[in-house]
Amino acid sequence: MIKQFLEVGKIVGTHGLNGEVRVECWCDSPEFLCYFKNLYFKEGQEKIQVKSRPHKNIALVKIKNVNSIEEADMLRGKVLYINRDDINFEEGVNFVQDLLGCVVKDIDTGAVYGKITDVLYTGANDVYEVTNDDNKKFYVPVIEQVVINKDVENEVVEIRPMKGIFDDED
Repeated sequence: MIKQFLEVGKIVGTHGLNGEVRVECWCDSPEFLCYFKNLYFKEGQEKIQVKSRPHKNIALVKIKNVNSIEEADMLRGKVLYINRDDINFEEGVNFVQDLLGCVVKDIDTGAVYGKITDVLYTGANDVYEVTNDDNKKFYVPVIEQVVINKDVENEVVEIRPMKGIFDDED
């Protein structure tokens, strides 16, 4: 199921005396989070206006009407969300959250290999961790020769597996 509001980070502390908060980013980078002028609390139910800037591996976020360290500290532990309508991805680019749980099928035979349980970043290309019904994990490189079709609306990813990926090693 595709969610309208996506988790992007959590407030982990304060910064300075004027109400800025430190945000642990759960998205690609602090720079990505800083793109947004509006974030949300409570899975999208509460909209907040923000100004953000990257700082090392976190984002420093100033929330409108939060003006003291005491007010900022009250927000510690809150999860921040973005509205998916606030960003336009290129075709074929998806949020990891949308891929998790998708069924992985062989495009040629229809065989079901399992579900995507994680997406790993290797530098060269992403890798889907696919877990079958026996809890065995397989790793599928996200390259155009292997991943043929992603239909996140219907929660299906069709692949043409490389030799050896799903061979039993028992």
